This record gives sequence, C-alpha cells and structure tokens, in this order.
Amino acid sequence: MGLRFNPLQVALLRWYEANESGVAFPVGDGPEGIAFDGAHMWVANRGGNTVTKLRSSDGFVLGTFPVGVDPRGMAFDGAHIWVANSSANTVSKLRASDGVELGPFPVGDGPWDAAFDGAHIWVANSSANTVSKLRASDGVELGPFPVGDQPRYIVSDGAHIWVANRRDNTVTKLRVSDGVELGTFPVGTQPQGVAFDGAHIWVANRRDNTVTRLRATDGLVLGTFPVGDLPLDIVFDGDNVWVVNKNGRTVTKLRASDGAELGTFPVGIAPNTEPWAVGFDGANIWVIINDSSGSGTVRKL
Repeated sequence: MGLRFNPLQVALLRWYEANESGVAFPVGDGPEGIAFDGAHMWVANRGGNTVTKLRSSDGFVLGTFPVGVDPRGMAFDGAHIWVANSSANTVSKLRASDGVELGPFPVGDGPWDAAFDGAHIWVANSSANTVSKLRASDGVELGPFPVGDQPRYIVSDGAHIWVANRRDNTVTKLRVSDGVELGTFPVGTQPQGVAFDGAHIWVANRRDNTVTRLRATDGLVLGTFPVGDLPLDIVFDGDNVWVVNKNGRTVTKLRASDGAELGTFPVGIAPNTEPWAVGFDGANIWVIINDSSGSGTVRKL
C-alpha cells in the first residue's frame, strides 16, 4: 500500500512524543483563545483586552497588542489575526506581521469564536444565536445566519461551517457559499470546542466528559469517546485529536481514525491552575493555562 498523503500535515517536519511537563511561557491576564499563523502562536488575553504574539520555535514574546473587550476565540486568514471581542460585539483584525489593528468590525451580540473558510471570517454570536459572515478583505458583513441556542465554538471544513450550540446540545452545519443550513445534529451535553480532521467533525462535550465524532458529509455520529473531566477545547494535529480537560487539568490524545485513547497528560500542574484551550503549530501542542489569580501561561508540549 502506498503512503497516504494528508494535506493537513504539510507543515509537519517531524513528530515528537508528548512531553508531559512541557515548557511554559507567560502571556497576559485570563488567556482564553489561541491561534497559529504559520510561525507564531497568538493568545487572546480576556482579562487584559489584549493578544500576545509568541514565536512558536522558542516561545519568545514578540508583542502584546490591544483589542476589544473580553477577547476570546481567534482565526488566521493567511495574513491577519481576527479576534472575537465578546463584550464589545466586534471582531478586531490585526496584521499578523506587526500586530497593527486594521479595524474593529461590528458583529452580533456576544461574539465568542471565529473561523476562516478561505475567503470569509465567520463569527459565532453566543447571545444572538447567529453567526456573522464577514468578507476577510475588508470586514464587510455579508449576512448573519441563525443557528442553535448559544453558539460558542465554530470551525470550517472548507465548504461548510460547523457551529457548536451549547444550550441545545447540537451542532449546526451551514453552507459557506450562502449560509444555508444543511442540518442540525445532536451531540453530547454542552458542546464546546470543535475541530475538523479532514473527514470528520470532533466536538468536545463539556458536561458529558466525552467527545463526539461526526461524518462531515452528512453529520452521522460515528462514535462518542470518553476523555477527562470537563473538556473545553479540541485540536487536530494531522493524525490525532487533543482535548483539554479543565477540571481534570489534563489533555487527552485520541487517534483520529478510531477514537482510541493514546494518552492523558497532566498540564495544569501548579495549584489553582486550569487548562483552557489548545492549539497546534505543525509540530507541537500548545495549551493555555489559567491561574486563579488571573495570570496566564501557555505550555508547549
């Protein structure tokens, strides 16, 4: 059998075993969202209304930049970082090269997360039960579209947008071209983070301590797999999905092909710390760690 090519692994030069301790780098207060731009990790600091840019090779902080109030989820469009400001009802567009803000743009109430489809930025408006579609080139809104109850996290599969609706325990699938709803599918209780593995949608179910795997073509549930206590966020690394378990203070690694657990690793090791979100830089997993004092770090595994 020939080697299987996975385009999601193009940036991957070498796989490394998970380092259970990792190296931690300080960021701002109350970090909550994370994104990778090809060379840097960006962290949204909800408590400081800023984002921090770190060099992914060594975690060196290259800058901290102001955004709107209560920044949470982020997306990268190839040249810019987009930040959902949940209490300002805006998204900030920052030039990734230097962090210069190119404009805040209004969206719906309570924007929580953002995704890029190749041409547009989609924003989940948690308090409006809608998603906003903005043209990435200039931020013009091309339409809000209704979804489920309290949409929080959002991901693109290239042709569709998938939205996790926290209060009605579903995910909604929208067609990217026109926002038409193609289905709403039941998952676990209080779905949060979502990820796309090239063929499937993975959903972290906060209150069930599980993740659900759906076939992207039709939303059919192909499995529900146990993880740690209070899973919040999830990311795909090319072969596996990694899940942040807030109360468990761990990350769980599942094989994407069948959901088999490959390991659970402690991350929120110090007292009063909790892992919150997870990102992938092509070689390493990055985990946001919140401290009860409000300060935060990111841990590189």
